Amino acid sequence: MQGKTLSRGALQPEGAAPAGVFGLRAFDDNYIWVVRRGDDVAVVDPGDATPVLEALEMHGLRMVAILLTHHHGDHVGGVMRLLEHAAVPVYGPATERLPHCDFPLREGDRVQFRELDLDLAVLDVPGHTAGHIAYHGRAALAEPVLFCGDTLFASGCGRLFEGTPAQMYASLAKLMALPGETRVYCAHEYTAANVRFACAVEPANADLATWRDTVALLRAEGEPTVPTTLTHELAVNPFLRTAQAAVQAAVSNQAGRPLRGEVDVFGALRAWKDEFR
Repeated sequence: MQGKTLSRGALQPEGAAPAGVFGLRAFDDNYIWVVRRGDDVAVVDPGDATPVLEALEMHGLRMVAILLTHHHGDHVGGVMRLLEHAAVPVYGPATERLPHCDFPLREGDRVQFRELDLDLAVLDVPGHTAGHIAYHGRAALAEPVLFCGDTLFASGCGRLFEGTPAQMYASLAKLMALPGETRVYCAHEYTAANVRFACAVEPANADLATWRDTVALLRAEGEPTVPTTLTHELAVNPFLRTAQAAVQAAVSNQAGRPLRGEVDVFGALRAWKDEFR
């Protein structure tokens, strides 16, 4: 289930065809996603320019676009340096303050590049930030894909820095409605910590127990745990399982009060995760 998330500069496993979605590691746990077809690439959420520039030089690639999901520095910090390298169009959320944005996007807009076989629909997914967006569709011969920034993580979801529980719940519900085979390209390697929390919420979830063991093996070998799929997330991610009786009972017990509806469950679950160690 894990994807092509590689070390700095590595945009292609040896012998692989030069097309697909690849990951570059940045900072302690960020992934910068790169859509590549032939010698052309688009870069998603470049918080750091250095790994991108190293990859471009190493493989002789041409950057044709930058896509942003939200304004946090670990997602946009490399934009201006990359633009010094190549004056490419920058796409990003219309309602957030970004270092540069040529094409402000809202739900219903599309990002299309024929040379990359790229056709992505924009979704408004507020919660982590007020104007967060996600991109869903086709990228470099792969379909369906989802670039969700810090909204949905493998086995978790983003903190509510600017939005409300109701907003994030609605955003996740929007993502849950996408096809189950959608590959989820989230922006951080948070999976091990998320799985520990998920197991505290649903200790009897057999799918989650299997996933816990898989994650432990992958991380012990320095391998990524992403992308996953929406079908997988629906089976193991407590933030997508607030309708499940086991999740509701665990969250209500932790909160010490009865909870009214899935939004209330979600809000209490997110508060629990914020304090979980």
